[in-house]
Amino acid sequence: MQALVDLKGYARVSDMAASLGLSRSAVSNMVRRLAKRGFVNYEKYRGFTLTPEGRAVANHIKVRHETLAELLHLLGLSAETVEQEVEVIEHHLKPETLRVFSRLVRFWHEHPQHLETFLRYGKGK
Repeated sequence: MQALVDLKGYARVSDMAASLGLSRSAVSNMVRRLAKRGFVNYEKYRGFTLTPEGRAVANHIKVRHETLAELLHLLGLSAETVEQEVEVIEHHLKPETLRVFSRLVRFWHEHPQHLETFLRYGKGK
């Protein structure tokens, strides 16, 4: 959703439906629910934009996704496996767990020798 809004400054229900492979009515219902919760500004037949709260939530979701994807990538999993696993895992993480994963990713980027040691250890088992 955020990517579509960032691309044009707004998104339409039909854009989202095509992007997600859903019906326009399903997306319209979803957008109305998000508007009621204060995440989007929505005008029927015009499109929608993210509110500041909606942008914050979208950014959190993006960071969570990227952190998990980077962690699994660093562990040597294939791109296909990373994408499948992230889609399954990301919605079940507690904030504390995400913070630990994020620190681990930063640590391995700052100290790649420790990542290499871990990867060699994993191959020995």
